[in-house]
Amino acid sequence: MSLQSRMVGVGAFLPPGIVTNEDLGKLMETSDEWIRQRTGIEERRWVAPEVSTSDLALEASKGALEDAGMKAEDIEMIILATLSPDHDFPGTAVFLQEKMGLAEIPTLDIRQQCTGFLYAISVADQYIRCGTYKNILVVGAEVHSKGLDKTTKGRDVSVLFGDGAGAVIMSATEVNDATKDPHLISSSLHTEGKYAKELWLQAPGMANVDTERLTQAVMDEGLHYPQMNGKVVFVHAVKRMSQCLTKVLENTNTSIDDVDVFLFHQANLRINQKVADMMKIPSEKCFNTIQKYGNTTAATIPIGMHDAIKAGVLKPGMLVASAAFGSGFTWAAALWRY
Repeated sequence: MSLQSRMVGVGAFLPPGIVTNEDLGKLMETSDEWIRQRTGIEERRWVAPEVSTSDLALEASKGALEDAGMKAEDIEMIILATLSPDHDFPGTAVFLQEKMGLAEIPTLDIRQQCTGFLYAISVADQYIRCGTYKNILVVGAEVHSKGLDKTTKGRDVSVLFGDGAGAVIMSATEVNDATKDPHLISSSLHTEGKYAKELWLQAPGMANVDTERLTQAVMDEGLHYPQMNGKVVFVHAVKRMSQCLTKVLENTNTSIDDVDVFLFHQANLRINQKVADMMKIPSEKCFNTIQKYGNTTAATIPIGMHDAIKAGVLKPGMLVASAAFGSGFTWAAALWRY
């Protein structure tokens, strides 16, 4: 018997505003066919102007608490993953804490972009296994829509992203039978900083030579919008997701056949299909949400988990494998029994 962590509650929240590919075609030179063929995305959700990242995080957290049968006061720590914070500082988790009516418990922001959620559950797992905390709220939340170049110049990036939040509650559990009892089994985390500028947001930032954080020249050049080398990202995503997922499976003596559900990060359906083909993963084991939500970065995997549960695809006792790749470059994989 050993002290481990498990996911006892799962919640998600998507803003009601649906933006279709046809809607984007009214803003920029693009089409439904162009977007679907290259990404698999059909629509995404964008927030109303008054809605922030912590607002989405709050709603997802409420759902996770309800699913777990817990109250906010039961939470001993908050870990929030996002690349779209409410403000540059302080971290978004403190705003979530205040909105939940909590005080003094530690909060931590994770800035690992699309792999943020997998990094976050790994961190939570370590705190729980050490006996420091029993119940940790882990949230992935993003508001991309307010930071996109919605003109033809920015279409390669802007058509990809949507807003949303997902949350899980990680709780201490005693594992008597590792082959049956729900718990986080293993994770594999990686970073390669030399590729950071292949997918990044350059401004505003303190590494820029301007003495002002944001100048008109920077804005005219569009450096305050995300920049991506799509071909490089695609190649590395397929390679790295396959590698780290293989590593997790090998380290735990787990086969593809043993896994019940694969929850990949949803950046591009073509990436996930390529990974599945390379690893000979049956398509029916891969649960995808990108067609409905686009890329919701750190929120993607918990949103997918929530939808898979609601659809009856993911059930208690099932073995789940996840892999993600994103800016940094960062990539990660995790294996858990739900």
